[in-house]
Amino acid sequence: MSTAQPGVIAAAADKGTRTDSAASSAASNASSVGLVAVIVAATDGEPRALTVQVEGQAKGRESALPAGPLVPEHATLERGLRAWVEQQTHQRLGYVEQLYTFGDRDREDGQHGVHLLSVAYLALVRELRPAGLAEAAWRNWYRYLPWEDFREGRPPALAEIEPRLMAWVAAAADPKLRRLREDRVGLSFGIGGAWNEERVLERYELLFEAGLIPEANGQTGAAVADDVAITGQPMAHDHRRVLATAIGRLRGKIKYRPVVFELMPPAFTLLQLQRTVEALSGTRLHKQNFRRLVAQQGLVEETEALTSGNAGRPARLVRFRREVLLERPAPGVRLTPSRRTV
Repeated sequence: MSTAQPGVIAAAADKGTRTDSAASSAASNASSVGLVAVIVAATDGEPRALTVQVEGQAKGRESALPAGPLVPEHATLERGLRAWVEQQTHQRLGYVEQLYTFGDRDREDGQHGVHLLSVAYLALVRELRPAGLAEAAWRNWYRYLPWEDFREGRPPALAEIEPRLMAWVAAAADPKLRRLREDRVGLSFGIGGAWNEERVLERYELLFEAGLIPEANGQTGAAVADDVAITGQPMAHDHRRVLATAIGRLRGKIKYRPVVFELMPPAFTLLQLQRTVEALSGTRLHKQNFRRLVAQQGLVEETEALTSGNAGRPARLVRFRREVLLERPAPGVRLTPSRRTV
């Protein structure tokens, strides 16, 4: 009988006792399927991901994304995902899209030679208090990837990360490998060039390959307290890689699809909209250029309501114009950052 604890990808995708024939077939196929959800909200101008706590992890890696195995009771992958999320957090999902399938061997301890497939999904919601597991909580996603947040200038973490990466580059004995590493580091981290906010996964993968994060040591790699502020809080399994993939995808998607409005209340101010886009992209935007773009794209329309004005001059509330979906093929929010030094 295979069982799955909340938040843990089980090693088997079926329930019930296997026959010898079924076990033999499973051994020959050597794979199982799990479902992982990156559930994103933007609250008070901060990007948040819904997490759960799981047991049996290396020290400091108890935080995970909602997840569970695909079982016969699930008619589709997406229904299975929704079922696990509701069970673990009581969060009902609205906008959901398939993100990526992760299938490296030995992704879990004790399953040597087995391909554990995880089908990851990205969901955009408005934050509600989790009511499922007591350990379910919303966390700022820059807690896990602190080098990605340029909103207050160059992240301090980069001052520590870049020398470590360059030491890794220099450690390559083969000149061609050293050149390749140097090029990858320069391109991903904007050294000698521009920072591309969408290369989140590439930056995470380089830190992993260079052995600069606990996940590089496998499932037994524990968090290093002195490094958490620099290389971020590690997560259970490979969930930080999944989160990095989702952030990069979302940063690219907001430029050509109006998905950011899935995170907004029915009525909001233009400043609230700008702060949400900044939170997701990790960069400050030029206020006038941002408002000009929103107006040119016809993304919002004014309502009759104003803010209360308790914190200053009352502002007009606007709402998303859903008609824009029919008017143009790519009604996104192109980013016009204020000046930034990498």
